[in-house]
Amino acid sequence: MDETTHGRSLLGEFLTTRRAQLKPADVGLPDYGDRRRVPGLRREELAQLAGVSVAYYIRLEQGLSLNASPQVLDALATALRLDDAERRHLHTLSGDARKSRRRLPAERVTPAVRQLVDALGDSPVVVLGRRSDILTWNRAGNALFAGHLAADSPDRAATRPNSARLIFLDAHTQDLYVDWHSKARDVVGKLRQAVGEYPDDPHLASLIGELTMRSPQFATLWAEHRVRAWGMVEYRMRHPMVGELDVLQHSLAVPREQGIRVVVTTAAPGSASQAALRLLNQTLQSTADRPATHPATGAPVHIAPPLHS
Repeated sequence: MDETTHGRSLLGEFLTTRRAQLKPADVGLPDYGDRRRVPGLRREELAQLAGVSVAYYIRLEQGLSLNASPQVLDALATALRLDDAERRHLHTLSGDARKSRRRLPAERVTPAVRQLVDALGDSPVVVLGRRSDILTWNRAGNALFAGHLAADSPDRAATRPNSARLIFLDAHTQDLYVDWHSKARDVVGKLRQAVGEYPDDPHLASLIGELTMRSPQFATLWAEHRVRAWGMVEYRMRHPMVGELDVLQHSLAVPREQGIRVVVTTAAPGSASQAALRLLNQTLQSTADRPATHPATGAPVHIAPPLHS
């Protein structure tokens, strides 16, 4: 499937799915009960609400036109009751947004990003790529989100974790979130946004296919076509070392690095959750300061400094 055909499919799927999720009563139309043969609104009803012809709307939904004006797209977004993130997604799927796309740059962690991560101190930090790959994290980020994975696993493409894959396929990560379903919906919604922005990324398409095949929960949520914006989200976590804590995850876009985001986790000042994050850092520090021991005898092991030529 080439990029143009894929774009038609994405636009048509989004419009069809969101129309099916709206009930006539939601938009002030009469509901004739069992006499309705389609779920949600009919095409002609949505076209009427948006102020466009039925024939034109059908062409949009069938993917036969990708050149809707911003005014038409806004009218459709209003009729479909889309939120701001979904409205932007609809525009992204349109022809004008797609024509401006360029070849995707390679994802990398620049010295400037590493400097930012270091400047955030003991706050847990994870750097995510456009496919939700974990490109790097600091020690606290590794311990909070994936302490069962090696700290250097993001450094190698073969072992690099993916946050969406962890949420749906990793039992440890699933147990971290008290309301796992809320976290899962957010992850899927952000992947939906990414697919709209990068429809020609084969690795992203492969990830979606893998998750659809391996996780029935992902397949169900993916079919809803919900979109989530990056920003600030609150979650309750259940950490195996420090117990339950309420955190805010802040997503910061990296300038000039397309699709890369720095996710910083904080807790309310003076709260038990902030104390839990401090305890996690203290535990990490005490582990780092503990002398190395022989795995068989438990005796201290003294590591000689490296020789310099």
